[in-house]
Amino acid sequence: MLTKFVCQLIATSVRFAWLMIVAFVVLVVLSALYVSRHFAISTDVSHLINPGTAWAQRSAAIDTAFPQRGDTTLVVVRAPIPEFANQAASELAAALAAQPAMFHSVNAGANSEFFKRNGLLFLPSEQLTTLARQLSDGRPLLNALAHDPSLRGLSNLLSVTLLTPLQTGQVTLAGMAPLLARSADTVEAALAGRKGGLSWQALADTGSPAGPANALVVVTPVMHYNELQPGAASSQAIRDTAARLQLASRYGATIGLTGSVPLSDDEFASVQEGAALGGAVTVVFVLLILWFALRTAKMVLAVFLTIMGGLLVTAALGLLMVGALNIISVAFAILFIGLGVDFGIQFGMRFRARRLAECDTYCALMAVSRSVALPLTLAAVATSIGFFAFLPTDYRGVAELGLIAGVGILVVAFPSCLTVLPALICALNPPGAASMPGYHWLAPVDRTFQKHRKVLLFGTIALVLAGIPLLWHLRFDFNPLHLKDPNSESMQTLSALAGSDEVGIDNVQVLSPNLTQAKALGERLEDLPEVAKVMSATSFVPDHQPEKMNTIASLADRLLPVLRQTPAPPASDAQRVAALRAAAQA
Repeated sequence: MLTKFVCQLIATSVRFAWLMIVAFVVLVVLSALYVSRHFAISTDVSHLINPGTAWAQRSAAIDTAFPQRGDTTLVVVRAPIPEFANQAASELAAALAAQPAMFHSVNAGANSEFFKRNGLLFLPSEQLTTLARQLSDGRPLLNALAHDPSLRGLSNLLSVTLLTPLQTGQVTLAGMAPLLARSADTVEAALAGRKGGLSWQALADTGSPAGPANALVVVTPVMHYNELQPGAASSQAIRDTAARLQLASRYGATIGLTGSVPLSDDEFASVQEGAALGGAVTVVFVLLILWFALRTAKMVLAVFLTIMGGLLVTAALGLLMVGALNIISVAFAILFIGLGVDFGIQFGMRFRARRLAECDTYCALMAVSRSVALPLTLAAVATSIGFFAFLPTDYRGVAELGLIAGVGILVVAFPSCLTVLPALICALNPPGAASMPGYHWLAPVDRTFQKHRKVLLFGTIALVLAGIPLLWHLRFDFNPLHLKDPNSESMQTLSALAGSDEVGIDNVQVLSPNLTQAKALGERLEDLPEVAKVMSATSFVPDHQPEKMNTIASLADRLLPVLRQTPAPPASDAQRVAALRAAAQA
């Protein structure tokens, strides 16, 4: 019954070949119009997962409670010293905040006004007490620098202010080693033409490492999900703003972008990169494969037109079924072309073989219909079932790929191979081949395979069985970051932050009903050896605030008069040279 139905279908298509071709052209044109007006590709990776899964619902609940943790861009400002990095980050954050059309929010983090005013409250009580004592002991030095905050003042500090304490033993050279070493680094950088500076912040914090420092700005950009790179415009705006502020020339600062938005954009950019060239190369290879198989231009043209038209029809059906493609389901085009070429080659090779025995194209096509009915149907159904097996998964991106590819093979590629392709062959009427299709010089290989088929079969089974124990050594890399281009800006910036406590790369979020339960859960998690650090909303509420406020107020009473004094007039070049000579002689 199946063979009879296929034969009747092909016979009807051949009998009304031009009508079939016109109908197919109309269908392709309508599909192209639909695709042009409704084409959309969602680059939101959160849409790749079924939102009904338990963990996806928990993630959505956290996003609702804390919307600021969604699509963000982390701007890493890197400069020679912390003061330069912080100042550059503050200026950049202020300039970005003035662009509401590009950014929903801009958070300067540790450089925000809140932390500038209240940052000392977040230090542990012991560390704050130690810092207050050190600053109080250094009041004479701060007074000298505040009075003359220039190269002359620093030179006088080294040659005059510190000379007596060194002679009396109140200050040792070992104790001055950090100051002298970092001063030397600053001078050497200036002599080498590099941007540098002496960081008093690093000197006060003995635990801070020498070298370049980072400052972070967290940005929530305006996303354009109808584009392949939704955050590309905002990322470019950040770079343009940094260039306009001349952060590189003023502070020696560079910026790097990472976070969920740049990481996704760079991934999509790698897909887009070379897409035109890749598409052209694919078309060339498809034509070459068809030529090597069919060896007549008319047959190649018939199969190629059938595949390309079917691809447009499948794209229209896919958009009609799912609304918008995603970064996984868009791969249906590759699957459709590959399998469509296979169907076309099977039909075309059968036709060439029958054309040797039949002098008429119609008779040859009828003979082909009887021989391809069962094989092509079985191949189409089996392939579609394989694609439809993706449907039950919660991985929505894969499920949509299976749906579009399965429908494309079963509803478009297979029927068009039995209707449009025979009609095109009949209309083009390709000439018969002079010999059987195939490559005769490979006939000995074919005969060898047939002669030793049992040996090859059992040998293959033996290889499979021997390879099964190796499955115990199979390891799966669960880190999705390893799927990204390590040379992209976002990955290089993220790798530079790895191992530091500036940003948490590997973390788990838990949503609690209230702060009390969150704090209790955090205390239990801190005891686990697998947990390095726990943070909750209570982490942003300083403890022992009255005691710390008293310490800060006492320190302010001692230092504010020093820091608010009127500085000395700028030194002349001669005064700076004289101060340097005096410091060198001391």
